[in-house]
Amino acid sequence: MTSIDALNRRRAGRTPWIAMAFLVLAACGPGKLERAQSSATPASPVAGSPSPAESRPAVDTKQEQQLVVAAAPASPPEQASLAPPIDTERYPQADVNPVKLTAQEPVSTFSIDVDTAAYSNVRRFLHQGLLPPQDAVRIEEMVNYFDYAYDLPKDRTAPFATSVAVMPTPWNPGTKLLHIGIKGYDIARTERPRANLVFLIDVSGSMNEPDKLPLVKQTMGDLVRTLDDRDRVAIVVYAGNAGTVLEPTPASDKGRILAAIDNLEAGGSTAGAEGIRQAYALAERNFDKAAVNRVILATDGDFNVGITDPDRLEDFIARERTSGIYLSVLGFGTGNLNDLVMQRLAQKGNGNAAYIDSLMEGHKVLIQEATSTLFPIANDVKIQVEFNPAVVAEYRLIGYETRALKREDFNNDQVDAGEIGSGHAVTALYEITPVGSAARLIDPLRYGSDATPAQPKGDGEYAFLRIRYKLPGEATSRLIERPVASGDAYARMADAPAEARFAAAVAAFGELLRGDPYLKSFTYDDVLALAQPARGEDSFGYRTEFLQLVRLAGSARSQAALQ
Repeated sequence: MTSIDALNRRRAGRTPWIAMAFLVLAACGPGKLERAQSSATPASPVAGSPSPAESRPAVDTKQEQQLVVAAAPASPPEQASLAPPIDTERYPQADVNPVKLTAQEPVSTFSIDVDTAAYSNVRRFLHQGLLPPQDAVRIEEMVNYFDYAYDLPKDRTAPFATSVAVMPTPWNPGTKLLHIGIKGYDIARTERPRANLVFLIDVSGSMNEPDKLPLVKQTMGDLVRTLDDRDRVAIVVYAGNAGTVLEPTPASDKGRILAAIDNLEAGGSTAGAEGIRQAYALAERNFDKAAVNRVILATDGDFNVGITDPDRLEDFIARERTSGIYLSVLGFGTGNLNDLVMQRLAQKGNGNAAYIDSLMEGHKVLIQEATSTLFPIANDVKIQVEFNPAVVAEYRLIGYETRALKREDFNNDQVDAGEIGSGHAVTALYEITPVGSAARLIDPLRYGSDATPAQPKGDGEYAFLRIRYKLPGEATSRLIERPVASGDAYARMADAPAEARFAAAVAAFGELLRGDPYLKSFTYDDVLALAQPARGEDSFGYRTEFLQLVRLAGSARSQAALQ
């Protein structure tokens, strides 16, 4: 057990007696309670210990609320009640992507996103019989939760291959869907580089719940058991302050690493920024040029000591990005999940984000998909699509609202973008309206023209796809280009590739959960009808589980009942 934890346990051991004393004093009147509270406050903090504001007993937030209620003047038995838990979960806010007029804005640019946190978080809500908050639904993360059997690159000269398809839109007969799929080169385990990992683990009081620190310990322990002897692991923890509990240790000494994890206990406030600083400092001191250097942060995101402003945390992570250290953010728990902070840190830290709601999800992220989670094959991957105004009148990008880039950012190698891991699949979907379709949403101008002088190239091309990326360790990007031609189109949805159809079903499900205004009368039953025949090979049952979640959404409540 760490010295941080030992200190917090001693304080926590006194908590029941202090609470009982306050209850007795409360019964004697408010004056005695106030005098007791005043005399119990130390005159000055002990050197090297947390400040008085941080040194309160290491109890869970819910327990603190109950103690406050218990210390208040007693109510008649029939009126006494405990305060309900306060839901302080936070999510990024972003407006749904609008419809764009091709003649005025033919180019769409965005960063790829391999995060999967939104899907498992949505699953958590649906398993509770609740619809998720709309801001918690990020469609790109739901679609990219699944692996797809896209074409693989022919050799390692290019890190990934592209697949495209144009097919009818299931919810709007007057439009089409443009499906873009990317599949990364899959590094064999015998060929992968060493892993130089720093586990940064939140051991604050808010992590003292079964689905938080105990699940973190199980998940991290399972990862350690799968590491090669040439890999290394260090552990930094944070609560009211932060410290290193395990210096870099070869994975061959698994017993020592697992013992350090097993000894972790929760208690205290949350100095997350200091923990991040120390983890990066430790990773930089032990940087291995021949390895993948990565910090893995496991937290509920509830930072409440030190730097707590997401903008300042983001600035710190962005500066550290140039060090060559990657960041993975794993979210745990319910009630105070700060998804907003975790998403921003992952996006700025050359990293990825996942939400671990069960041991099975931890196994999926860190063991089954370990190579794609831990070992990048391309950095700063950007996608740019130029639509042909002679063929496409309007378009809208489905999802990726928090990943939008400016047109000029595409060729600027200083602008950060997402990373792709070994064997990872990335999917993007556009809804496009053909020229002459009655489904156009934007009326022509009365006093002018929306059209620009057309210089048609490529007979019948829908669009031109460009992808920029950097190989790990390189500072200059490379370019992949290809047209989206009439030969990539399918007249019937049933004839389109099964992977494209399943991705469209997941995207539609996300739009329904978000309440997007573009689905017309499309329903959850329609999602099932689209997804079931496209389920394909489902070795781990994830697509079958998706069908079950769609059924749950049909009967889910929009808000939990007040207890």
